Amino acid sequence: MAEPLRTLIVDDEPLAVERLQVICARLDGVSVVGTAGDGQAGLRLIDALAPDLVLLDMTMPETDGLSVARQLVKQDNSPAVIFVTAHDEFAVEAFDLEAVDYVLKPVSPDRLQRAIDRVGTRRGSGERAASSDNHWLSEFWVPHRSELVRIAATDVERIDAERDYVRLHVGEQSFLLLQTITSLEERLDPEQFIRIHRSCILRRDWIAGLRHEGLGVWSAETQDGAALRIGRTYLANVKKMAGR
Repeated sequence: MAEPLRTLIVDDEPLAVERLQVICARLDGVSVVGTAGDGQAGLRLIDALAPDLVLLDMTMPETDGLSVARQLVKQDNSPAVIFVTAHDEFAVEAFDLEAVDYVLKPVSPDRLQRAIDRVGTRRGSGERAASSDNHWLSEFWVPHRSELVRIAATDVERIDAERDYVRLHVGEQSFLLLQTITSLEERLDPEQFIRIHRSCILRRDWIAGLRHEGLGVWSAETQDGAALRIGRTYLANVKKMAGR
């Protein structure tokens, strides 16, 4: 049986720390070795205790969770990070920093157990180390009901802009993510995705063909039979993809 993950809790709310301690005491595969009430104290304890896992609050005064994670990602053999937060709007940036999971408060024991199991799986497969070699997004974490749902980038067929949000289309489902389409485009692998309009990005293999509508207007035909207008700004790049 694998040794439990030596875990540090970092949260500026004493009640949140206490609740996580109680939950962790009842879960498999985890052992709390310390707690910290702010980001700087958390970094000092990480250096001193060398935990396997950090349960990290996102919003803390002065040094917040993202700042802590930015410092950890620069280190060799840094602990795995699970963000535990009441805020879902930082999910994309969190996974840019190689977080294993992103658990919303109030924390459900079952949800935290799944996150901890993911840490164990990654440790066994070496997935975390490999992920640092590729800075493109490989997955999205999007709010759905009372938790965040993991969606592999390769499952996303189309991305539409909706003001400050984007809508990810996956089969017959769609999910809203707080992120502008331009900032998200910068994180997407251009070998997998292509922007065809100021409000639309398509997965390249979801494009079935291109159609000339006349008067210089072109559309991209998708695997589900839709015809989506290609913006003039993006037309040359789309044609280049097709060898035109």
